[in-house]
Amino acid sequence: MNYFLKCVNCGTVYDPKEIMYTCPKCGPRLGTLEVVINEYPKHSSFDLKSKGIWAFSDLLPIDEDHYEVPLFIGNTPIYEKKALAKKLGLSDLWIKNDGRNPTGSYKDRATAMAITKAKALNFNTIYCASTGNAASSLAGLTAASGMKSIIFVPKTAPEAKITQLLVYGAIVMAVDGTYDEAFDLSTEIGNEFGWYSRNSAINPYLLEGKKTGAMEVVVQLDFKVPDFAIVSVGDGTVVSSIYKGFKDMKTIGLIDKIPKIIGVQAEGANAIVRTFESGHFDRPVDIDAHSIADSIAVGKPRDVLKACKWVKESGGYFVSVTDEEIGKAIIELARETGVFGEPAGAAAYAGLKKLAKDFQGKSAVIFVTGNGLKDIKSAMNFAGRVNYVKPDPKDVKSVLRQIGVIQEG
Repeated sequence: MNYFLKCVNCGTVYDPKEIMYTCPKCGPRLGTLEVVINEYPKHSSFDLKSKGIWAFSDLLPIDEDHYEVPLFIGNTPIYEKKALAKKLGLSDLWIKNDGRNPTGSYKDRATAMAITKAKALNFNTIYCASTGNAASSLAGLTAASGMKSIIFVPKTAPEAKITQLLVYGAIVMAVDGTYDEAFDLSTEIGNEFGWYSRNSAINPYLLEGKKTGAMEVVVQLDFKVPDFAIVSVGDGTVVSSIYKGFKDMKTIGLIDKIPKIIGVQAEGANAIVRTFESGHFDRPVDIDAHSIADSIAVGKPRDVLKACKWVKESGGYFVSVTDEEIGKAIIELARETGVFGEPAGAAAYAGLKKLAKDFQGKSAVIFVTGNGLKDIKSAMNFAGRVNYVKPDPKDVKSVLRQIGVIQEG
C-alpha cells in the first residue's frame, strides 16, 4: 500500500488497514487524518478529457484495479475572464465551474472517492449528513453504482436538493434541527448499523477526491499557477483540498509554488474565520450558523484544524461576507461571466470583490462549487422582477417604455 494516514493534530501515523476514519487519541473533531502518499510517480501529462478525476489515479490512495463510478466526474470547465479581471484590477482571472459535475457540485469528486473506497472494503450502504450538495452527490453516484444511500439533512435544506435525493432513490432523514445536529445523529446511527461514512472530515479520503479540482486547474492552465485561489468554506474540507491539490502538484515538480488560499465564509456561519483569527486552531470556535448559503451554513466545522493550518501554510487567510453580498454576487457573477452559481458557489466571488484591492495586479482563480439551479429561491430574491403583459403588442410596448428599453413614440 503506497500511502499511510497521519493525524493532523498529534502527528501519529497509522496503517490504513488498522484505522478507517479518525485518530483515536485525539477524537473525531481534532483527530482528522491526512492521507500521505509514500512516493509520487513523476508525471507531465494527464488525460482529463477522457478520464476526468481518474486522470490523477496515480496520485490518489487507491488500488490499481479500483472501482470507478460510471458517470463522468471532473474536467469541469475553467473560463478566463479578461474583461472582469481588468475591471477588478487583476492581471488574470479564471472561473472554475464545478456546477458542471453530474449532480451539479464539487462534492461529486469526494463522493466518487468514497464509493471507490467503500467498494474496496465490500460496503454496500453509505451514509452522510449534508446541507444538500454532498447528499445529492451521494444519492446520484450510489444510484449509478448499484449501492444504497441513507442521508440526513436539516429539514430546511432547499427543495431542489431534497428533490434530487428522492429522485435518485436515497433514504432521506430530514432532521428537525441544524446540519451539525444532523451530522452527529448520522454518525451515531451509521456506526450502530455498520454503514460506510461519507461524512466530511471524518472520512480522510474525501479530501483526496476533492483535491483533483486544484490539480485540474494546474493542468488546464498549462502549469501556470495563479497568485490566489478563492473558495467558499463550510466544514473546511474543500478549502483544505485546494491546498493539498496544489501541494501535490508541487511535490511532483510540475509547479514551483502554491497559491495563497483564500477561504470565504458567510458572516452568519463564519466559525472557521473566528477560529483562524483567534490563532488557536486546536480550540474551534463553534456558533449557531445561519445564511442563505445553506451549503456552507456550518456552525461546528469538522475539518477546522486542517483548514486553518493549511490555509496559513499557503500564506492565505479567511474572510467573511454578508448574505447581501452573496446574493448580489450570484447575479453579478452570472451577468459578468455566464456562470450561475448557488449561494455558496457565488460566495467565493463575493470574497474576491471584497478583497479586490488586496489583489491588484495579481492573478486569481475562483472555484464555483455548486450550480445555481440548486437554490433558485435565493437567486430570485436578487434577480429583479418579471414583466407580466397581456397578449397584445401595445401592452408589451407600454411595459418596454416604462422600463426604458424603448423610447416614447
